[in-house]
Amino acid sequence: MNAPRRSLLLAVTLAAPLAGRAQVPAVPDWALPGSATHHQVPPPAGFHRPTRTEPFGGSVRVGPFEGRSEVGGPLVPSEARYDLLTHQYTLTAAGYNIWYSRDEFLYLWTKVSGDLSLAADVTFPNPDGYGDRKAVLIIRQSLDDDSKEAMVALHGAGLIHLAERPATGADIREAYRQKSDPAGAVPKRIGIEKRGDAFFLYVSLAGEPMHQVGGPMDLHLDGPFYAGIGFCSHQPAKADTAVLGNVVFANAAGQVR
Repeated sequence: MNAPRRSLLLAVTLAAPLAGRAQVPAVPDWALPGSATHHQVPPPAGFHRPTRTEPFGGSVRVGPFEGRSEVGGPLVPSEARYDLLTHQYTLTAAGYNIWYSRDEFLYLWTKVSGDLSLAADVTFPNPDGYGDRKAVLIIRQSLDDDSKEAMVALHGAGLIHLAERPATGADIREAYRQKSDPAGAVPKRIGIEKRGDAFFLYVSLAGEPMHQVGGPMDLHLDGPFYAGIGFCSHQPAKADTAVLGNVVFANAAGQVR
């Protein structure tokens, strides 16, 4: 008898204690997403929530990743699923943003040092999700919510950018951004490459070979650091989903494809 389909899925749920989480999370006004009558603003100075982290343990890995974290303590529990047949990661998470001076997002990570190549196909199954939701390839000095970091992000509405938090607690700044191309294509695959202290953005809009766009961004990270994939719904009390597949994770430069 064939095993049921669910046995082919490795489901990874971040088992953070529910104690202390309100049934209807209280969302501070500054964290609400932008609307016709409201603009999201940076968090108050000194505001933090602790990150909840659980390594996979022992020799267990989910693809190349060693652990998972809810960076910045999102108000809604997150879930990550890895399909052993398709090798796709389905990330479901809330989180007000990956921006300003602190982040809230679901993160699958590995600790590495040296050069790095990371790439993934990205899709958003929910057509009605918030336009600024972000699937990210992100390299961070720590798991703290205000960590120094470099990231490539694909937004739900098609914007891509290469950005950095240049120091702990600093505001993120963009090195490069691009909306959909003139023909309206939305990027299907994104990549980031670390060569020493230089970071590069790679994109494939419609299945063509990955190609670099924009110039390098300089940021020094001490090894070991964290590298991996993540997702943020951009809505602090409402989860959404991104699917990242065909992931390339290489501890060397020149391997984005």
